Amino acid sequence: MSNFVDYVKIYCRSGKGGRGSSHFRREKYIPKGGPDGGNGGKGGSIYLRGDRNYWTLLHLKYERHIIATAGGGGSAKRSSGKDGEDRFIEVPCGTVVYDAETGEYLCDVTGDGQEILLLPGGRGGLGNWNFKTSTNQAPRYAQPGEPATERKIILQIKLLADVGLVGFPNAGKSTLLSVVSAAKPKIANYPFTTLEPNLGIVSYRDNRSFVMADIPGIIEGASEGKGLGLRFLRHIERNSLLLFMIPADTAGIREEYNVLHNELVQYNPELLSKCRVLAITKSDMLDDELTEALSADLPEDVPTVFISSITGQGITELKDILWKELNRETFQEPERIVHKNLDISALPIDDDDDFDIPVDDDPEDSADEYYWDDED
Repeated sequence: MSNFVDYVKIYCRSGKGGRGSSHFRREKYIPKGGPDGGNGGKGGSIYLRGDRNYWTLLHLKYERHIIATAGGGGSAKRSSGKDGEDRFIEVPCGTVVYDAETGEYLCDVTGDGQEILLLPGGRGGLGNWNFKTSTNQAPRYAQPGEPATERKIILQIKLLADVGLVGFPNAGKSTLLSVVSAAKPKIANYPFTTLEPNLGIVSYRDNRSFVMADIPGIIEGASEGKGLGLRFLRHIERNSLLLFMIPADTAGIREEYNVLHNELVQYNPELLSKCRVLAITKSDMLDDELTEALSADLPEDVPTVFISSITGQGITELKDILWKELNRETFQEPERIVHKNLDISALPIDDDDDFDIPVDDDPEDSADEYYWDDED
């Protein structure tokens, strides 16, 4: 099993607030000391926290229940109950959170150390001393704590990268990434060599750089679940620019480009707004005459460059084009695409999605115990 896990579904429940106490002061020589019941403690909250040291969601795959502790009940002498312990869910930067029942977008964790409140803990109930008045000097009731809140959520990683490599299997994506960066993706002469996304930092002129992501190969019908299907298409949503890669020995470059483009549009029509660049790979096998012939049948609206990762042909020109496109004034930010609601019906069915919800069998759930205390 791969250690790269970019999708998990978990159950979260915050802690309920502690009940207030309806205690009365009883000491020697003080027969009517009055109410002195303390307040209940606040229940623990659930937070998401970005952590750059995490690369996948593997650590959450087998921790399907995230439950914060409840607040303690109030007690005598106006003593407040203990607050519940907060729970922090550590996630990689670039994690998007959705409601598992409706697909509603909830939040996006992009920064290291960024904390987002997912489920607030219940407030503690007030003790009976808070309700003492001149006309009601012996209140025998106290507030219950607020109940816990629960939610099933889906966590998805969408890679934070400037350039995403898009192409059919064996288009030379991994080879290019290994040449322009220090990344060491698996490279072999068979389809679907890359089974998980790879990131690399590409050095540019004057100590500048940008991030490139190698997305596993797309085939015709991927938007309908063929091949690796929808599993990795989500990573393309956050890439600022898409670099289409088509080998020079392809029967029809324009046709293959249209197939790739169509699969992305079927997956998410808003991907049309992204900047695109076309690289013709394996161009070391072409002479000037073949290059000129192929150039006549290329898409007109996309910057194109002929490259060879083996000989280095066109690599510098490719970097120049990518840097220019990344810094265009009309550049589209990917956030509005990432922040769309999730189509639950389009998600693949996973046996791990069905899991038991732990029962909260706290005996303090009785409303009578919250409000009325027979102790006098």
